[in-house]
Amino acid sequence: MKTTGVIRRIDELGRIVIPKEIRKNLRIKNGESLEIFVEGDSVILKKFSQIESLENVSVNYVEVFNQIIKHNIIVTDRDKVVAVSGPLKKKYLNKEISEFTERSIERRDSFSEKQKKEFKIIKEEEENGYYTFASIVNNGDAIGSVIIISTDVPITDVEDKMCIILSKLLSNSLPE
Repeated sequence: MKTTGVIRRIDELGRIVIPKEIRKNLRIKNGESLEIFVEGDSVILKKFSQIESLENVSVNYVEVFNQIIKHNIIVTDRDKVVAVSGPLKKKYLNKEISEFTERSIERRDSFSEKQKKEFKIIKEEEENGYYTFASIVNNGDAIGSVIIISTDVPITDVEDKMCIILSKLLSNSLPE
């Protein structure tokens, strides 16, 4: 376990402040949930991802949708890619999302790029092609996204709608 050298007191209500620099490095935003684990005499905090709990369902959905539309399909939470189908799978799976993707999720965006252009879904990789994007929103919280990417042919209106349908299916599959 990595030490930070930071010591904090617990207040009378049992609260502790996580230093801003640590929150920034781990991309923990106000209002986000953390899971609390106990391991021996250590208390471990982990960012909670509702989408991560749906990882198996996400993988199954993207594989089925990929059989129909034959494009790359990506599902993200607010930090990383959690499911991918298509040729981009090895390049994208478990990679940290780009600021563009993060902002689009925060804004609860749903859009389609009909002109071929360069875009960046994850931090390390730039693609050139067409894509459609739909945020996954559950109980008013933006928790992730579904992205369909085509590197050679434009995304059709039907595929655009399928992206939105998949985002709603994933949202409805989350526990209340």
